[in-house]
Amino acid sequence: MRETRTRTTRRHFLRAVGTGVAAMAIPRGTWAAGKAEADRSLPNIVFIFADDMGYGDPRCYNPQSKCPTPNIDALAAAGMRFTDAHAPGSWCVPSRYGLITGRYPFRAQRHRIEPDRLTIASLLKRSGYATACVGKWHLGFEGEKKPQPGQAMKGGPVDRGFDYYFGIHASLDIPPYYYIENDRCVAAPTGKVGDSHTDGWTKIQGAFWRGGGLAPGFKHDEVLPTFTDKAVAWLKETRAKSAKKPAFLYLALAAPHTPWLPTGRFRGASGSNLYSDFVAQVDDAVGRVLRTLEKLGMKDDTLVIFSSDNGPVWYAQDVERYGHRSVGPLRGMKADAWEGGHRMPFIARWPGHVPPGSRSDALICFTDMMATFAEIVGRKVPPGAGEDSVSILPLLRGEKPTTPPRDTMIHPAGLWGVRQGRWKLIVGQGSGGFSKPRRRKPEPGEPAGQLYDLAADLGETKNLYAAKPEIVQRLTRLLAQQRKKP
Repeated sequence: MRETRTRTTRRHFLRAVGTGVAAMAIPRGTWAAGKAEADRSLPNIVFIFADDMGYGDPRCYNPQSKCPTPNIDALAAAGMRFTDAHAPGSWCVPSRYGLITGRYPFRAQRHRIEPDRLTIASLLKRSGYATACVGKWHLGFEGEKKPQPGQAMKGGPVDRGFDYYFGIHASLDIPPYYYIENDRCVAAPTGKVGDSHTDGWTKIQGAFWRGGGLAPGFKHDEVLPTFTDKAVAWLKETRAKSAKKPAFLYLALAAPHTPWLPTGRFRGASGSNLYSDFVAQVDDAVGRVLRTLEKLGMKDDTLVIFSSDNGPVWYAQDVERYGHRSVGPLRGMKADAWEGGHRMPFIARWPGHVPPGSRSDALICFTDMMATFAEIVGRKVPPGAGEDSVSILPLLRGEKPTTPPRDTMIHPAGLWGVRQGRWKLIVGQGSGGFSKPRRRKPEPGEPAGQLYDLAADLGETKNLYAAKPEIVQRLTRLLAQQRKKP
């Protein structure tokens, strides 16, 4: 199957689309001969993952944004801004599964990472990297609902290629609330906290969380600063232990997902609304990590990537009230099959490799990180791993391939979607997600699905399903081929 993931990867990817090759788990120890020695010529990699941040929140994507994002904007000015980057799912769990495994999430059962499956962390670890995950996991721990002191919680990051983990099991509005370090809960959630809501917002916006178990000393508004502190501390500790060992940090923030809890100087920072204030605090967390890299002398040999897992919870009335379009020119929001659900800000900085102030309009997906990291460290992704991953390293280097690394993407939401080139098909009427109507039966004479020409109609305002039956048929066949694959 796809043995090399360079500028020829599109040919291999499209071949895989048509063949339906079965996925196989990779047994431990079968990928490469022995453990690699640490190679300091390899770059550090820091992947910062915001939670529920929209395409139109960073000002480098939307100059009219009400969110102050000077650090994210500076990262874009020093690197490359992708305009057509996509999550493989439009909500938290599938998006994270696709990023970490290089597979479309519909190929997995319950979006749990199989014990022997290659991950971006295990790939890099086998190339000598120190690996850490800090933040929201949301891909399952054994016993996460009733953690017991001293009892190992299997299935988390340290069982999936990360040397170190500190974080929470799911979103910050899903109980119980407690921290996990490596595979143990730091303190069991023996207390209780009630439901939380904010006047003036919908029931799933503002300082929203569901009531439930609470660990002693756990405070929702301290989670974002705590994650940033832990990430900074790990970078410092890793650098102090060995300046020659490359590091991989996956910082999975739980913000600006609800609860929106800007602290101290960030309250009122946007001059607009609670959500924008919280985005300003997320931007500051990004800035703290970037400043740490610079202070440690790691800036010039570190690939930093910033993105978000899926779109925001931001309704039409919020746009009208605050004049802020969290998804920018896109339609929809979190969980939707429309672009606002899964087209994400995606920025990469790597001094001396990624041209500063550059932009790429190529179609990419989070699943592409597996093949990209493999090419960076000079490895091949083996058969049965990263089936939906295509290297974007040529794009990062500013090369202009004659054919794009990928021109096809499958997007499962509440409604199935498939993208090929400029064309996007959604199987059914409605958003498939949070936007209303989620699903609806076509009216008499109305097409059964949705077809959009994204090159001419980024806002998905003109449904061409009835006008382009040949394209509908082609994309329908492509989707069916992919869905047959395990």
